Amino acid sequence: MSLRTVVVDDEPLARQFLTLLLADYDDVQIVAECESGREAISYLKSEPADLLFLDVQMPKIDGFGVIEQVGLQHLPPTVFVTAYHEHAVRAFDVHAVDYLTKPVDPERLAAALEHVRKKIASETALLTQEQFSAVLNGLRAPSTESNSYASRFLVKDGEKEILLPVEKIEWIEAASYYCCLHTNGHRYMLRETITELTNKLDPQRFVRIHRSSIVNLDHIREIYREGHGDGSIVLINGQKLRMSKVGRQKVIDLGKA
Repeated sequence: MSLRTVVVDDEPLARQFLTLLLADYDDVQIVAECESGREAISYLKSEPADLLFLDVQMPKIDGFGVIEQVGLQHLPPTVFVTAYHEHAVRAFDVHAVDYLTKPVDPERLAAALEHVRKKIASETALLTQEQFSAVLNGLRAPSTESNSYASRFLVKDGEKEILLPVEKIEWIEAASYYCCLHTNGHRYMLRETITELTNKLDPQRFVRIHRSSIVNLDHIREIYREGHGDGSIVLINGQKLRMSKVGRQKVIDLGKA
């Protein structure tokens, strides 16, 4: 049985790369490549499909809009594709059919396809109404009024991916459009800016002590004042970090709370 497969992504290179990887599978037949949400909706409402690879972030009509407008009765088993790790983690949390993060890893794609095959074989690939609602609510970016903060991040560890609990993060170092998460002698890269991570982490636990660093308060051993308000901290592991005047005041204020 060949899976009639639709690939939806507004980025031509990402779409071409995924279809190239899928060409290695005899049971996958690419029947459509859609470069917009509107094009995907039109196809899925008019033609049968067994499998959908759906990009989350697209202009005008994003992946969420596609799902909402197509409706459950016409929605094939769906693998979400995203460049943003938090979307992938939320999809994992609500038991979506599966997800892939960009750039797509061939081994991870193989695992996703196997997952889809098992779902189809057991006739549980289609999401229930409750699961569908949970996927949409979970994948949507949290509102600025929400008090929920990230509990873990999906990070690459060699050839695999792991879910890293935030409590294990000792400190975070800015690296251009990426951040480096330091934990127990290991470093994990995450494609997020330090400002984005600051907004996602619980401010009662994580403090931005400098423009280039965030620290987990539970891992601070010593605090030093240097010069006119600036200072430094020493972590339990012995790592010493610079601290701005503003950052020092934040740490002091939280210590008094």
